[in-house]
Amino acid sequence: MNRRTFLSTGITAGLGMTAARKTNATVVRRPNVLVLLPDQWRAQSVGCFGNEEVHTPHLDQLAAEGALLQNVIANSPVCCPARAVILSGTYASTNGMVANDLRLRQNVPSVAESFAKAGYRTAYIGKWHLDGGPRDPGFVPPGPRRHGFEFWAANECSHKPYGNPYFHDTPDAILSDKFEPEVWTDEALRFLDAAGTDPFFLVVSTGAPHDPYIAPKRYMDMYDPAKLTMRSNWTSVKGGTREDIAGYYACITAVDDQVGRILAKLHERNLEKDTIVLFTSDHGNMLGSHGKTLKQKPWEESIRIPGILRYPARLRSGQQNDTVFTHVDFAPTLLSLCGLPVPAAMQGQNLASELLGKRHPSDSAAALLQIFGPAGNEEGGGWRGIRTRTHLYARTQDAPWLLYDLINDPYQLRNMVAEQEHQSLRQSLDHTLTTRMASIGDRWQADWMTPIGNGLDRYKPFETVQEYFAFRQQLP
Repeated sequence: MNRRTFLSTGITAGLGMTAARKTNATVVRRPNVLVLLPDQWRAQSVGCFGNEEVHTPHLDQLAAEGALLQNVIANSPVCCPARAVILSGTYASTNGMVANDLRLRQNVPSVAESFAKAGYRTAYIGKWHLDGGPRDPGFVPPGPRRHGFEFWAANECSHKPYGNPYFHDTPDAILSDKFEPEVWTDEALRFLDAAGTDPFFLVVSTGAPHDPYIAPKRYMDMYDPAKLTMRSNWTSVKGGTREDIAGYYACITAVDDQVGRILAKLHERNLEKDTIVLFTSDHGNMLGSHGKTLKQKPWEESIRIPGILRYPARLRSGQQNDTVFTHVDFAPTLLSLCGLPVPAAMQGQNLASELLGKRHPSDSAAALLQIFGPAGNEEGGGWRGIRTRTHLYARTQDAPWLLYDLINDPYQLRNMVAEQEHQSLRQSLDHTLTTRMASIGDRWQADWMTPIGNGLDRYKPFETVQEYFAFRQQLP
């Protein structure tokens, strides 16, 4: 069945939206989906999430027109694992993407493939980081390694603020002297201008605000490092200085302006009402909080990411939703919002009813967190965790590690894990964690029959996680 044949059948699924259903003189079509996925953007650095110093007017407006999702959590807060979870709706322990610079297996489910089968035009623009091997120049050939995306303007991974090479369907690199987020936005506008009557699934993944924290001068001039207010858990460290945070904010405001360009194009093309817009990120950024930098950590600055969902046709504007909504839930939820079936292999929850206000979320809802070692954290090895609306609990394989009350201690300054009065809570969360891990087959030792990261279509078995990481460090 080709795309237009599918669209003409009017198949009903999920919540009842159809690809094209004739009702009198009108045609009801499935909604478009636009996912805006900047890199390394923490929830604490958006205006509508309570940061009064960073300028994000377009995102603030988007939240006012849709829903601000207060508890969006990265299941595996590091680039490749996070992106694989988002794309597949499966956990890292299942899809095999347990660290950076691996290639995602071709038999892993893909939300893009599901949309393509339903007649959507699929498009990926920006940083991919799922193909393994050398990051630069980063050509990913058309075919199964693109996991269902048809239109392509992307590279594997290249955090160059300017002169970032990227590709369409040939290995001939396209170069631009523009600021990198502007290049990706230009490609997104080109795609939207060419959008026909078929619904689309479009992902735009800007590298910024990932380090290096460099943006055009007009944005850098907006933030004086000396005048910024630091979080109460912050310590100045390399990679998390005042200057770093000022540059990070500059990159954020620069990306916000590009978000504004894309939203303006939706308005110009009269696509606003029937387009689901999801703004989020792959993981956060410690930036000196708890004396740490970057990601892979279980603290809020690393795991909690922005979440804004706008869907004017069905979602009430101006709401705040505290559902615990994680990367693994994105694929099944977006498919359901579009009335499409969710593949059985996907492990996330379909939270469409919670987002639409039709069902109150369970108070026991919790995010399962996974980071694999030994490179998981400087304290030693990987860790697992549970993040609920009210608490964060994390442990290593050997022992409990962290326990925080997020309501009374939002900056996570008091680790209660060893406090006797909280042992019942710790044991309860540990039981929840153990149960969740068992339900998805997470045995701490991942399947190390892992795709090697040098771009070859073969697999190498590893006896131990240490052997695997030693191999990965030798890659070009």
